[in-house]
Formats: sequence, structure tokens, C-alpha cells
Amino acid sequence: MIRLQPISTSDLQHYKFMEELLVDSFPPEEYRQLEQLREFTDRTGNFHNNIIFDDDLPIGFITYWDFGNFYYVEHFATNPALRNGGYGKRTLEYLCDYLKLPIVLEVERPVEEMAKRRIGFYQRQGFVLWKKDYRQPPYKPGDHFLPMYLMVHGNLDPEKDYEDIKHKLHTVVYGAKE
Repeated sequence: MIRLQPISTSDLQHYKFMEELLVDSFPPEEYRQLEQLREFTDRTGNFHNNIIFDDDLPIGFITYWDFGNFYYVEHFATNPALRNGGYGKRTLEYLCDYLKLPIVLEVERPVEEMAKRRIGFYQRQGFVLWKKDYRQPPYKPGDHFLPMYLMVHGNLDPEKDYEDIKHKLHTVVYGAKE
């Protein structure tokens, strides 16, 4: 059975698993400096860093932000040795049921085949692609904005909610000045 277990940096074994999986799963421009991530994990109340378990087996991790009227999934990855085993689908089903509010995430634009497959995966889980011009602010000084799209699960309207969501992501998650 899928479950999420919140972690902190003092949970050395699980935190190491999460950090290694993050670095292996995402290009460096798509995650913050690890020291900053450790600070957020331990000291930011609306940031949640979780190991995903199937019974007692750690299968991946997911980080998300609670913005009161929606959640933003910042990072989600499954252990490469366990991919294509249905864990991603089961985790998202669990997450959507557990969080009870709309969920927002960023995806790369569907230029490369992997990005197209990732969008298709989220669409099969009930997420809707918002084809509005969205650029992910840089995580680190010297990095550039990345062209992305938002995907949403739940009752949010792209015409009504996009600007508020974008503002919260840019200013709170990325610390960008608007």
C-alpha cells in the first residue's frame, strides 16, 4: 500500500535516499541548491518533503507546497529500478485523494519525446495541461528561466486562477521578484 512519510534532514537514511534520487532524476537547473532544500525541509512550514513507500519499501519521493487553496508538487520521482511498475500512477491516485484540494505541477513543453510521454502520463491521471506561456524562474544565480507548462488536477480555471498561481510559485517557491 502506498503511503507518504514526511522526512527531515535528521532522518539521515531517508534524506540521503531523497537527495540522491533528486540529483539522479532532474537536471541541475531544475532543483534548488541542496543546502537550501535542507533549510526548506526543516524550517518551511508549508513545504512538505516525503518519502513514498509501498508498505515498507521506499520507492521514491515527492515534495509539495501547501498554498491553502491548492497544492504545488515541486518534485516527484520514483527509484529508476522500480519505474514502469505502476508506482507513479498509484502515488498520484493516493496524493489526489489525500490532499483533497487542486494540485498544480510544472512540466517541460512537449518538444522532446520524454516530455510528451510525461504529459501523457499526467493526463491519464486526470491532470489538465494549461497551454499558457509559463516560465519557471531559475533556482540558482546564473541559470535561466525555463519554458514550461502548468498541469492541474482539480477545480482550477486557467482564465481565473493562472495569474495567482504563477505569482505564488514565482515569489514563494522560487523567491523571484515580480
